[in-house]
Amino acid sequence: MKFSFQFIKTIFFLLLCISSLTLTAQHNQIPITSQQWQQDLRFLQETVHEKYPFLFKKVSAKDFDAKAEELYRAIPTMQDHEVMVGLLRMVSLFGYGHTDMGFRGGAVPYHKLPINLYQFSDGMYIEGGHQEYSNAIGAKVIAIEGMPVDDALKAIRPTVPAENDSYFIAFGINNLLIPEVLHAQGITNKLKESVSFTLEKAGKQWKQSIKAVPAKEVPRTQYSRVKQKGEWLSARSQAESPLYLKNLDKIYYYEYLPNQKTVYVRHSQIQNDKTEDIKTFYERVLNFIEKNDVEKFVLDVRLNGGGNNYLNKPIITGIIQNKKINQKGKFFTIIGRRTFSACQNLINELDNYTNVIFIGEPSAENVNFYGDNRKVTLPNSKFPVYLSYAWWQDKPQWENQDATVPHIAVNMSFEEYRSNQDPVLEAALNYTDTGFILDPMEHLTQLFIAEKYGQVRADAAKIAKDPAYRYYDFEKEFSKTGTRLLNNGQVEAAVFVLSLVAELYPTSTSAWYSAANAYEQAKQSAKAIDAYKKIIELDSKAPLATAASNRIKALEKK
Repeated sequence: MKFSFQFIKTIFFLLLCISSLTLTAQHNQIPITSQQWQQDLRFLQETVHEKYPFLFKKVSAKDFDAKAEELYRAIPTMQDHEVMVGLLRMVSLFGYGHTDMGFRGGAVPYHKLPINLYQFSDGMYIEGGHQEYSNAIGAKVIAIEGMPVDDALKAIRPTVPAENDSYFIAFGINNLLIPEVLHAQGITNKLKESVSFTLEKAGKQWKQSIKAVPAKEVPRTQYSRVKQKGEWLSARSQAESPLYLKNLDKIYYYEYLPNQKTVYVRHSQIQNDKTEDIKTFYERVLNFIEKNDVEKFVLDVRLNGGGNNYLNKPIITGIIQNKKINQKGKFFTIIGRRTFSACQNLINELDNYTNVIFIGEPSAENVNFYGDNRKVTLPNSKFPVYLSYAWWQDKPQWENQDATVPHIAVNMSFEEYRSNQDPVLEAALNYTDTGFILDPMEHLTQLFIAEKYGQVRADAAKIAKDPAYRYYDFEKEFSKTGTRLLNNGQVEAAVFVLSLVAELYPTSTSAWYSAANAYEQAKQSAKAIDAYKKIIELDSKAPLATAASNRIKALEKK
């Protein structure tokens, strides 16, 4: 049987169309009308206003409603998966990790790419995945669908209820693996079955197409990492495991390191292990410390996503009572991007009541936060929405930072991870009290009170450039101090502090504006004008530049 070239061409075209529509067809298994989607949006909106108005802390009710109206009007022109992601964006506006929306169980099936991404200090890598893509495992991600990876991360950020940057890189980057999110956020120009990645390994770049599968076919990661088993492979060498990845079948375990005279505990959930409860475990650990040659205690909660914070008490009281290790330089807690929820309560209390030194990355939770959610099911699409209702406050409201920041910042490169090194633990084991400043603001404050202004300048400059403080927002904290001085009428002191901040951060328009305001209140008009002009030079289109221009005109009239 013979076929014309035109016939073959037509069949080929139809096959391509069918292939490109595969995901779309699957999404229409349970039809939802535009009106029903709009009803779900209104239900969500009304539920929040009536029962959860306290969630309007990071986003105002006015802004939330404006976004809702924008989505409501757009729904008739959107595909189902786009509305699904639009609802996720609405929930993410609250900025609390416990307040989220799930895709499982809803009317729109979704898909995932069978790989796992992880953000290391030197970039984003494919940490593991299905053996079909073994060549891509361990590769650095350069771009997704031609979009540079940093831009792709910015594109999906609105779909993540990120408390802070740590939460986003721990949990939010998973949205890069969902084709429905990629299309809704403009990373792909249509809903695609396969997604193109630009990858790099061993100095070579190539493009890799990765095909999505139903989400239920992709196993959950274990503490954000692929567990190598069967068809699923990890980039990490399996010859051995570092301490923080050993015995993951247990919630917690301890090991004595005789060469360092250190007791190490990895504790990865605030739950009782089936073999031994938390109280008994810590009694055993602390008793070992008392009776043996132990100089340091390292508590590793970098993987700990929380649980029941009522179980924290024996940990805290046990450490407080153990004078042998509850000393500066002897007790260390490793925190990181997965330190969240009830574990945030734990590290808050350690910070409040012990002589702990935090090492690693910032936690994934705000210091004070909304947790303990209730499930609300949208009436038509059946998507589960989880809305927080319990406010947890372990510290005064004026200390409500975005995260607990480590005293000593240490991250991990991909090669360190792949080869089972642990630079974070090494930093704790190698720590010696050789003058490292654990509390920069307290140190500078005491110098300032002692009128050692030259040393304030020297130490502030050193701290601002030291990578060990990379997560410490020195500009923000020092600026807050200067502003408080200004508001309390201590103008001369405020000028010193705020001009120093501008000197240390010369490209910061906000730093220059604060300095200019201080100069102005000190009646130093010429210096104020120069500082305002600096803002305009840095960014003539910024809102602060307009304000600066107005202040210059006002000062020149005097």
